[in-house]
Amino acid sequence: MKNFSDYVAVYKEQLQKEDIQKAYEGLVKYVMVLKSHFSKELSDKFLFGNISPGYMDFTYFPFFNNFLREQKLRFGIVLNHKKVRFELWLMGQNIEIQRNYWNLLKTSQWNKGQIAMPKYSVLEVILVENPDFNELDILTSKIEQEAIILVHEIIDYIKHSSTFK
Repeated sequence: MKNFSDYVAVYKEQLQKEDIQKAYEGLVKYVMVLKSHFSKELSDKFLFGNISPGYMDFTYFPFFNNFLREQKLRFGIVLNHKKVRFELWLMGQNIEIQRNYWNLLKTSQWNKGQIAMPKYSVLEVILVENPDFNELDILTSKIEQEAIILVHEIIDYIKHSSTFK
């Protein structure tokens, strides 16, 4: 069984190769570019929060409109580092809000097969499963197109739910 010092030794060894730092820096920079793109293209519809670089697990930026703000919700464009894919998350302001919306959305098409509420969100939908980081313009377009469709569908679902009429 490894102890903390064992993990630190592996960490040090990997950092000396510099590949991890370069990949992480490039990924975080791309998420910054992605946020800038979203802000420019969708500033008339959404407000955007700061990028959270995470702990090499998730890097994301939140966004919301007036309806979502009233509901104490926000979306996030998330880079899942472990799976190296982009996801759209719906997140609540606190655990109580998340539980309420989990109960509303747990049987929705977006949570199909999900048995328990995700740790940080109400729902998590894959936007791009295998991103091609050699074609960043195409990747950005794919993420934007998928996100816009899903955001509108999810907001409409919430608005038309019997709980919110």
